[in-house]
Amino acid sequence: MPVKESVKYMELHERVFAASASNFNDLALEVFRFQYQNNRLYRQYCDLLKVDAANLHLIEKIPFLPISFFKTHTVKTTAFETDTVFESSGTTGTINSKHYVKDISVYNQSLQACYEKFYGSPQNKCILGLLPSYLERKNSSLVNMTDSLIKKSGHALGGFYVHDHEKLHRTLIHNELLKIPTLLIGVTYALLDFAEQYPMQLRNTIVMETGGMKGKREEMTRSEVHARLQNRLGISLVHSEYGMTELLSQAYSKGDGIFHCPGWMKVLIREEQDPLQVISAKQSVAGPVSGAINMIDLANVYSCSFIATDDVGRLYKNDSFEVLGRLDSADIRGCSLMLV
Repeated sequence: MPVKESVKYMELHERVFAASASNFNDLALEVFRFQYQNNRLYRQYCDLLKVDAANLHLIEKIPFLPISFFKTHTVKTTAFETDTVFESSGTTGTINSKHYVKDISVYNQSLQACYEKFYGSPQNKCILGLLPSYLERKNSSLVNMTDSLIKKSGHALGGFYVHDHEKLHRTLIHNELLKIPTLLIGVTYALLDFAEQYPMQLRNTIVMETGGMKGKREEMTRSEVHARLQNRLGISLVHSEYGMTELLSQAYSKGDGIFHCPGWMKVLIREEQDPLQVISAKQSVAGPVSGAINMIDLANVYSCSFIATDDVGRLYKNDSFEVLGRLDSADIRGCSLMLV
């Protein structure tokens, strides 16, 4: 029978955000066993694969739930009243993923700890959001993320700029003149539209793209997108965020499309032709490994921490990774559509 929520679980929850290279495997296995016991859908999936959960000791042997299950099933670990539901963007005619979140404070803790690891306190920057298509619908985790950072920043000029490119331009010019450190987070097509309309020289602003053309523009490679933004906005690097509805954590890139995870998040690679064959880059003597991305996000304690995504990537021995594109059979989504 599923175990009741207990002090032991709360201890596990506390330890998830203290994960590091030295204890990650043990924590991941502990989360796996907790979810196997308390997530009927995940347990059924593991049982169909004839996994001996009690004697599983390597994270590479943990079953990764296909991400499509978030579209067709309710993915919950333990029975709970939902605090909020994150929903993917998708396109007309597609079924959107839904992530049932028991405790939004877990998401907020993951977001803040991850952001501060890579960028310091949000209060150090004026944070601007250019996410028009996402703001036009409810339950976007990307909007939730950006809104939370804007509020924590507390800067008077921080906020969402939707379609008002002229106002955004004035704000950036103002911040540049006063040398105010600024972070502009934007969906790719909106950043390209803005950069073409208002070319400028940014010296105190980080530009972070979150992926996604949303059918608004022709598809481009990540390098092409970054080259255009660099040329029109006078920046040397374009930062990126890798996140999705099904994850409560994010990975960040400070340039060149190379992403880094927080300590409680990890990427493994699976063979595209044999999805149960999972490897880490450290197992390869030939250097980086490429294939479909399996994501471990220990913050997903109440849903599923082990997800087989539809993204294709390259994993390096230092655990950094690139997103190379999407599997041929994958639905088009708002994020991670670009090829390197």
